[in-house]
Amino acid sequence: MAQTDFPGWHGTTIIGVKKDGQVVVAGDGQVSLGQTVIKGTARKVRRLSPGGFDVVAGFAGSTADAFTLLERLEAKLEATPGQLARASVELAKDWRTDKYLQKLEAMLIVTDGRDMFVITGAGDVLEPEHGVAAIGSGGNYALAAARAMMDSDKSAEQVARAAMAIAADICVYTNGNLTIEAITR
Repeated sequence: MAQTDFPGWHGTTIIGVKKDGQVVVAGDGQVSLGQTVIKGTARKVRRLSPGGFDVVAGFAGSTADAFTLLERLEAKLEATPGQLARASVELAKDWRTDKYLQKLEAMLIVTDGRDMFVITGAGDVLEPEHGVAAIGSGGNYALAAARAMMDSDKSAEQVARAAMAIAADICVYTNGNLTIEAITR
């Protein structure tokens, strides 16, 4: 099979919901290769604790690439404790300018419970509007669903769970096996 014929890895939905002093990051567990589900229980949301400073990160894209980025983010956080925005910008700058990192195919949602950012390989560090960020193949479905629920009485976790359930019903590359991490500030 030629490289251009490779069906490509698909599948993930990650959502971050910030509401009432709590931030929740939830991710599904499905990894697909073409039309085949390879794994249904992948963990795409992780808690990082560089120097005792809690950060939750969710990733979409290549797993190896995402782990490389998470390691780099941890190093940036250790160099700038308690400064998620600065560490995120430094990671994005490296990602954009380093020839090795430029080839990495992943996106991250990161939060320390106070701030939440989407970090991309294009050099973006985006703070989402309306307290919701979503990435991955089902990200737009989860984003729309969560935004519609933000004015409800639901907690951040309830919004994230309901939005992920809707995304899993619509996106064939997303399932309902969730990993959820929360930070309350």
